[in-house]
Amino acid sequence: MLFIAVIVLTVFIVLLLKIYQKFTHAICHSSAHMVGKVVIITGGNSGIGYETAKNLAERGARVIIACRSIRRGTEAKDEIIKATGNTEVVYRHLDLASLRSVRDFCEKIYKTESRLDVLINNAGAGGLGNYKTEDGNHVGMQVNYFGPFLLTCLLLPLLKASAPSRIINVSSFIHKYAEMDFENLNMEKYWSDYLVYANSKLYLNLMTLELKRRLEGSGVTANALHPGVCATNLFRNINSKIIRAIIKIGIDFVYQSPWEAAQTSIYLAVSPEVKDVSGCYFSDCRKRIPSRLSQDADIAKQLWSESEKLVNFSVGDK
Repeated sequence: MLFIAVIVLTVFIVLLLKIYQKFTHAICHSSAHMVGKVVIITGGNSGIGYETAKNLAERGARVIIACRSIRRGTEAKDEIIKATGNTEVVYRHLDLASLRSVRDFCEKIYKTESRLDVLINNAGAGGLGNYKTEDGNHVGMQVNYFGPFLLTCLLLPLLKASAPSRIINVSSFIHKYAEMDFENLNMEKYWSDYLVYANSKLYLNLMTLELKRRLEGSGVTANALHPGVCATNLFRNINSKIIRAIIKIGIDFVYQSPWEAAQTSIYLAVSPEVKDVSGCYFSDCRKRIPSRLSQDADIAKQLWSESEKLVNFSVGDK
């Protein structure tokens, strides 16, 4: 009887979570068009990124899908063009685990694009393991933070020249469980997949805060967001098939669809309500209060400086 009671209670709680999620998730109601605008979205080939790219293409934007897989990126591009009728959707190769790839990507952008109105650092991954990239950085930290950091730094001149423009960093509520240790930025002292993911999202929040300070008066805004836990392939890299399957089943049923989870990214990209808002953290298309660490301007400034060293970036780079 006790076992049955536990099962019934579990099912009841899961159903309550599902009902709560359905009634609390927000939708971007802005009808703003994006004709003449250029958008870069990393990881735009699947999940939240794909739904965001599709929506912005529907609004008339030139959308550049940046991801590692040529096949998935090309397929996503073709699907979005077919669904929206917007032929200004292109794929560009970008492997965030390689800083050389990030630099090559940006060099090509400067050759092919005369403007950049929105940069969405959407790509992220969990369960990548514990090894270093060719650049000497922890793979999870580079894919989720150091790569996007360098990408943003290299594209800042184009964003400034295209102002008003926007930078959108897809973070997560998991940043609240991160640790700030400047002697372990690269996960060399200790690590776990969970800590890598949490820390990288905290660093994105701090990057957003420092961008606000650095971009004051430039016409370029930067904001971070929690999209909500949703049914994506974020944890496809987890080795255990059983654990991966359990996580997927739970997320698929309880949480948001990628379309629902993309709404805050879309809101920050198009809504006139936030055209002058910068350095903030959003969820469900509303401002939220992030962790105390995320609001520390001194830590944000120090992290920026250390990040420049780790990705070998200088102001003269482009």
